[in-house]
Amino acid sequence: MTPHNELRLLPWSGPDGKPCFLSTDGTGGPLSRLADRTESTQLDVAAELLEHAQEVLADESSAPDELRLVASDLTGALRDALRVAASRGHRLPTPGTSDHGASNEVPHLPAGAFG
Repeated sequence: MTPHNELRLLPWSGPDGKPCFLSTDGTGGPLSRLADRTESTQLDVAAELLEHAQEVLADESSAPDELRLVASDLTGALRDALRVAASRGHRLPTPGTSDHGASNEVPHLPAGAFG
């Protein structure tokens, strides 16, 4: 059986809407590369949609139908972004299990690392 940390949540659902997982050893096979590209595209679309939503919200003459459409699109983009975050977060090394020794210390990142 594949260890839990070797299952990758893929950025798409199965035909029945359930999550899809990939059993991987982390070597970056073709399906992993496709998932990486899909995640990147989903995050790019979300960033563009956020800019568009800000424009629509700033325009006081935006019609209710336009606002509803933007809200619907943002909901989908947020769902995708949360799936990417869950997938990537799941693949982060657990403290004490990294290749940098048996330290239980949590890494400290500068504020600039978060954009």
